Amino acid sequence: MSATIASFRQEILGLRAIEKILSMSKILFKLNGVPDDEANDVRALLSDNDIDFFETAAGNWGVSMPAIWLRDENQFDRARALLDEYQQARTIRMREEYDSLKKSGKHKTLLDAVKERPVLFIVHLAVTILVIYLSLRLVIDISEIGLKE
Repeated sequence: MSATIASFRQEILGLRAIEKILSMSKILFKLNGVPDDEANDVRALLSDNDIDFFETAAGNWGVSMPAIWLRDENQFDRARALLDEYQQARTIRMREEYDSLKKSGKHKTLLDAVKERPVLFIVHLAVTILVIYLSLRLVIDISEIGLKE
């Protein structure tokens, strides 16, 4: 009996420790739609600067928020400044990369995407036209019913 109480007490203490960690945590960077290379860069940036963080995933059904969290709220200002500096540098680098690809004629256009997957493009186009047609047809039918009454 006392062993059960002791294990129950340890479990409660463990839950309280987890609750304390989560209550002190602060979100730094949401990972929705973030490319893998950028997320890896942010992880490396935080690790290199000895900023303690953890990550949450989207979960099995994708309903949770994938993000990078700071364990210590007091490190937020420093981490935010590092992240802002990184993102400014990344923006400049990505724009320069795009401009160089555009100048050399190697940037991807809509026509290139159509050429890569023509069947997928036709399917998307057909579905779009169908949705527009059904929407318009519904509005026309409702208006005709209203005029008859």
